Amino acid sequence: GGERRVWAAREKAAATLELLGLARHKDVPGESLNIQERKNLEKARALAMLPKLLLLDEVLAGLNLTEVEEGMNLIKKIQEAGVTLIVIEHVMKAITKLSNRILVLHHGEKIMEGSPDRVMNDKQVIEAYLGKRQRVFVKQGCGASQ
Repeated sequence: GGERRVWAAREKAAATLELLGLARHKDVPGESLNIQERKNLEKARALAMLPKLLLLDEVLAGLNLTEVEEGMNLIKKIQEAGVTLIVIEHVMKAITKLSNRILVLHHGEKIMEGSPDRVMNDKQVIEAYLGKRQRVFVKQGCGASQ
């Protein structure tokens, strides 16, 4: 009964902390964690509910380049665990690497939807989010697939 459920919950919590790189901090108060660890703790809280769908809103914001890479790897692990993700993010590298489908909003209106390659080479997306100078860079082969 109840004891078995508690044991199962503790095992799930331990596995989630391990997945998110927080196992070594299991006895540490959340306020003493750094920003990346705090973001991972928030993901752990959400994953503990065994969601089929998870919304990640700007989870890479405020992280340095190394932390962004680690965060992207973590998001990939969550995907591989079978969780469908909706990701709101401004780190374009993450969006293009982690997504198989992208929906782009500009001032609340949908301007493009499709594969990362298609979206990253769309004129409206480039002008709205990447800047006109970026267009040449994307067209020269340094876009989503690179």
